Amino acid sequence: MSATPGSDLPMDLKLADGMPRRSGRWFHKRYLLVLLIPVFMFLGGVLGMYFQPVPLQKFYEITGLTPGAGSASPIALPPNIELPAQLAETMLPSDVVGLARVIPRGDVSIVAAPYGAGDARLSELLVGVGDWVDRGTPLARLDNRDALESAVLLAEANLAVRQAALLQTRSTVLSSRDEAQATLDQARSNLREAEANLDRTGKLAGSGVATGATLDTARAAVQGAALSVTRAEATLARFSSVHPDEQPDVVVAGRNVAAAEADLARVKLDTQRALVVAPIAGTILDIHATPGQRPPTEGIMEMGDTSQMMAEVEIYQDRIASVRAGQPVELVASALGRTLLGTVESIGLTVGRQGLISDDAAANTDARVIRILVALDASSTKLASGYTNLEAIARIDTSAATRAAR
Repeated sequence: MSATPGSDLPMDLKLADGMPRRSGRWFHKRYLLVLLIPVFMFLGGVLGMYFQPVPLQKFYEITGLTPGAGSASPIALPPNIELPAQLAETMLPSDVVGLARVIPRGDVSIVAAPYGAGDARLSELLVGVGDWVDRGTPLARLDNRDALESAVLLAEANLAVRQAALLQTRSTVLSSRDEAQATLDQARSNLREAEANLDRTGKLAGSGVATGATLDTARAAVQGAALSVTRAEATLARFSSVHPDEQPDVVVAGRNVAAAEADLARVKLDTQRALVVAPIAGTILDIHATPGQRPPTEGIMEMGDTSQMMAEVEIYQDRIASVRAGQPVELVASALGRTLLGTVESIGLTVGRQGLISDDAAANTDARVIRILVALDASSTKLASGYTNLEAIARIDTSAATRAAR
């Protein structure tokens, strides 16, 4: 087909009937979409199996199916946990797994320097790693012992001085009371003598022998003697109205003695700053300081009650609903060469961040977990007592509680 000279070639080809011809590009896009739909479905299935939403987990729990077609590494497991082969082969859909840490009962106790030790350095270690000690047993001594003991000697000397002052004050009060009694007796004697003299002078004045002036002098002597008796009685009353130990001077001296006794008790208590004692009964797990060194911030030593070993297990929050106290637990650690057995003892009440991290560098370290405590049996406790903080993988048989309930 040829075009006439000077005419332009048409941009859109048309069919013989005048309808526009369909573009081949639209045909390819349609078939490309048809091919992508299975790809998206496959990716959605893989992601759903990997993250396992709650409906999918319920489906596997009801049907009893094991995702992964019975492979050695089922994918119906919490992410970021690589199970040992012997554990993965016997994995059940109802099992719950989590990372675990072997600990003594009550966890590891950090033994720090006594409160108020200041710049004291470690003088002597009294125990070694592996020793079993009771609560309150001395573990180490610090070099501030001599200074604290000298303060005790000074407080004892001060107390002795205050006690002597109390005895002196009490003796003075008793002497003053006896002296006041003697003064009163003498004043009464003088009064009787003055009264007798007044009586004689009055008779002499009546017979004209004594003058009026002599009689007045006798009367004045009687009045003076009476005043002396009154003064002596008042002085004696100040000492005899209350018990000698309740006299103000004695009370003050007694308070001084009490203050000295309190000061002595305080400095004796301060001597405990030179001694490091065991806060619990348990085994010495590690020692972080040597004699001559200041107690480090991480503590002088670590100890724990290894007579009952435990395991702290972190369970993902979406799997905790099926965990109950008393369910059997199996822990696997490659370092031991055998499994540890125990039961769930308690379940935590809070949801927190994951603290135990697997060897996977791409593991999710921001997962929300709940911590449970597992009590190991006697044989497992004996084996694990030398592996505090050992990391393991725990498998909880949640179907055991269901069988027991039936």
